[in-house]
Amino acid sequence: MTKRHSSKHKVDRRLKVNLWGRPKSPFNSRNYAPGQHGQRRAGKLSDYGIQLQAKQKMKFYYGNINERQFRNIYRKASKKRGDATENLVGFLERRLDTVIYRAKFATTVFLARQLINHGHIRVNGKKVNIPSYLLKEEDVIDIKDKSQNLTSILSSLSSKEREVPEYIQLDEKTKKAKLIKVPKFADVPYPVIMEPKLVIEYYSR
Repeated sequence: MTKRHSSKHKVDRRLKVNLWGRPKSPFNSRNYAPGQHGQRRAGKLSDYGIQLQAKQKMKFYYGNINERQFRNIYRKASKKRGDATENLVGFLERRLDTVIYRAKFATTVFLARQLINHGHIRVNGKKVNIPSYLLKEEDVIDIKDKSQNLTSILSSLSSKEREVPEYIQLDEKTKKAKLIKVPKFADVPYPVIMEPKLVIEYYSR
């Protein structure tokens, strides 16, 4: 278990947002940073500070992505033809752990990563245990037969906390999901304001 995974409930308070939009977020009752100085009034952020905060928010939102991996995603997004901001979001939303989370096979992106690591997930009929695996349009994701009745998966699918976005097609009965298209930034159902343009600016400095 990584340090970030074990302390994920502190992330909301550190970033001062309910990052995943969850009703049990500690930020809902204590909307200030953790620690003895958490309730002090924060000073005005510099442009760098604003960009750093936007980067941290997006990096944490997608779970266990370390700084080296996140920077590499930025590099691929900036080298690809087209809008770097849209490319960045596209790469993040094509990750297997993200799609498992979006399809409601997992309540959190952290649990999605765990399901993949433990071999419960197949892509186009083949087991894939790499959370960062990049899906292509029309790829089909399903739950391994022996894993279909896992309590965590069933409870996540029955939860009314989130809806499956339009760019993912879900067959709840067969527990199959398909990435219909790579979403644009405007299509992604972020529960908080995300600013990928500032992330690009941060790394472009």
